[in-house]
Amino acid sequence: MECYSQQTCALFVDGELVADESRRLREHLATCGRCRRLVDALREENRILSESLDELPEEAPARSRLRRSWLWGDLAALIGVLALGSMILMWFDRLSLPAALEWFNPFSLSGRTNLLFDLSYYVGEGGTAMLSNYAAVVGWLCLLLLLGGAALLLGRRGRLRSDGLCVLMVLLAFSLPGHALERRHSEFIIVAANETVDDTLLAAANTVRVEGVINGDLLAFGRTVEIRGTVKGDLVCWAQRTEISGTVEGRIYNFSREFDLDGQLGHSLYGLMQYVRVADRAHVGEGILAGAGDVSLEGEVKRSVNIFTSHADVSGSVGRDLSMAGGRLSVSSAARIGGNLSARVRHLNDVHIADGATIAGKRDIQLNVRKSNFARPRFYVHQAIWLAAALLVGWLGLLLFPGFFRATTRAVGSGWLSFGLGIAVLAGVPVAMIVIAITLVGLPISLMLLAVYLAGLYLAKIWVGAYLGRMLLKPSGASKGDWVLGLFVGLLILTLIGFIPYLGGLVRLGVVCLGLGALAAQLYRASRPVLSVT
Repeated sequence: MECYSQQTCALFVDGELVADESRRLREHLATCGRCRRLVDALREENRILSESLDELPEEAPARSRLRRSWLWGDLAALIGVLALGSMILMWFDRLSLPAALEWFNPFSLSGRTNLLFDLSYYVGEGGTAMLSNYAAVVGWLCLLLLLGGAALLLGRRGRLRSDGLCVLMVLLAFSLPGHALERRHSEFIIVAANETVDDTLLAAANTVRVEGVINGDLLAFGRTVEIRGTVKGDLVCWAQRTEISGTVEGRIYNFSREFDLDGQLGHSLYGLMQYVRVADRAHVGEGILAGAGDVSLEGEVKRSVNIFTSHADVSGSVGRDLSMAGGRLSVSSAARIGGNLSARVRHLNDVHIADGATIAGKRDIQLNVRKSNFARPRFYVHQAIWLAAALLVGWLGLLLFPGFFRATTRAVGSGWLSFGLGIAVLAGVPVAMIVIAITLVGLPISLMLLAVYLAGLYLAKIWVGAYLGRMLLKPSGASKGDWVLGLFVGLLILTLIGFIPYLGGLVRLGVVCLGLGALAAQLYRASRPVLSVT
């Protein structure tokens, strides 16, 4: 009789195999030494995992005392770090900096955008060629692994299952480059004045300059992006500085530190930038929706402008409404607004409207007063719903994947190891997704990685809550009811701590890092074979 797979034996050990299949496997174990050794190894692994957290004091008293001492030391260090961070947050919140130095405050909008773009710049400085080569190598390796795995399955099984073949064909279809996309990677990329690119252009370089015509879209990644010619499609740009003195007939999706529009835009501008300038000769065919540290609007916008900024200076023309939220707003006498002017600021003197300014609609100036969430009944309803949802997700995880759920929860107890690994995962996975998205295999794998990443961010608090609850309650048993009770207590404590001003945000960040690190460690352990049985 053919031996059972390791997965089937694992389900049998965990008690999740159906009754008939479990009976047949028990009969098979009586005659098969290989499967019997595999089942014994799986049981031994479960025993070790279950005893790693609930080790009895009489079995290892010295180790228990050492663990408790390290636990209290870790808690003391963590409390010290959180207290220091909360004091720094309070100091920056109360500090009033001059307007010229507002970019230095990392807790203001201008300071956060400056920090964000500085980080992006220093990571990308001089690394374009390396990133391109690395992306090419990763793409080829992924393709080779995909083809090698298919060949291995064919060799072992003789044929691929129909669903596996479909998945393989879909991945290959997505991974192969299409004829409508042209890629260019170099230190300096120029589309000359006499050159016409008929396809969509993906350009990655320190400097990307367009002097000719691109009939498709332009996807530009670099330190400086200059559009002096014509882009008939959309412009998607990630750069330190973007200068447009030519024409973009489509839309602009921009993520830059500095954005300067001195040409013509056919449709709308969407983006997140630190400095935005729409020069007096610039023309925007539709509207602007952007978040920025500083905005200077001198040209013409045919439709509405919606901006979230720390400082906006409007001296141009807006065809419809102008809506602003954030810091200061200045409207000069030369400004023309064809609709309503709406501004949400902290102080009334943050809005300056010159006497000669033309505003056809209403003026709506509102103070952005921070109201306490604790005074709103719906706040408690929402928190109760979120807590119930997290408890339900944890219960389902415990019911469907008990071994993995419990092992991941115990991995949280690794402390600083899980915390450090979680920080690496939290910062490294987005970079990996960007790299994978521009490789040969491309978007499908990046989207799957994004789904796992988002799921991990949500599940992190569940595993940390379960660990915290069990550590506090110290249940004598290991039933599902005990785990659910511990999960509820831990989630409730984490929710309450999250409401503490200044400290709550740091605690939530720590919880995410701990949970992500535990998940990454357990995924690594689960990917390794349990035991080599001969």
